[in-house]
Formats: sequence, structure tokens, C-alpha cells
Amino acid sequence: MAGILRKHAEFEARVIANQMPSHPAQPATAPEPPAESAPVVDDFLPPELRVPSHDQVEGRMMPWPWPVILGDEVVACTACERYRDWLIIATRGQVWLRCRAGHQQLEPRLDTAWFNRHSGPSDATHATFEDCLRHLGH
Repeated sequence: MAGILRKHAEFEARVIANQMPSHPAQPATAPEPPAESAPVVDDFLPPELRVPSHDQVEGRMMPWPWPVILGDEVVACTACERYRDWLIIATRGQVWLRCRAGHQQLEPRLDTAWFNRHSGPSDATHATFEDCLRHLGH
């Protein structure tokens, strides 16, 4: 233990010695005037090419023409028993299935991570839910 304390004291002495200036302080020089500033360039995309951020979008939808199979079960609409041609809606951390007849059901076995893995890039944004349904042919 004494050896460790001695080595620690030697180390501290070296650190303090290295922090002390070896020559007297020189007088401070006057600061140089600031260089001429570069012109400001607007590097943002034009408004027509910008994508809304996540806090500006209420939800996302994608068509899913195939059956949704979770585990060994084919998911069917609880109202009309259709099992394919879904719209999959991701909103507020939940995933909903909407059949062609317009029935919607929460699917708790799917999450937004699943939606993000299976959805492609958005091709449009819409002001209302109904506009999006029309765009997707529902």
C-alpha cells in the first residue's frame, strides 16, 4: 500500500511540474481584428422538396394487398372477415388495419418498428385522412 501511495505522490508531482510554466509569462498581445465574415448561404431545400418532420405528421399509411400472417394465424377483419387488401395505418405508436370495406381494427401484435421495416418511402402527404384514403384507392 505504501508503494502505491509513493507512486501516486510522484505522479502528482510530475503533473504539477508539467503545468508550471518554465519561462516567465509574456505580456498578452492585442487581439487581431475579426476576419471578414463569409457570406451567409441558405443551404435548406426549397419548400417543395422538404419532407414534414415526425411531429408534423399525424400518421402514415401503406397499402398491404397480401394477407397479414402473425404467428400461424391469418388476420381477418373482425367485422366482415376479409383477410387481404389492407391499409396499414401507423399513428400514435399503434398500428391499425383497415379492410377494403372500411372497417378498422387495432392490431397490438404489430408495432411502429414493424411498420417502418415494411413501408417504403412516402410518395405524398395529405391534409386529411380522407384525402389519403382517396390517394390509396380506398
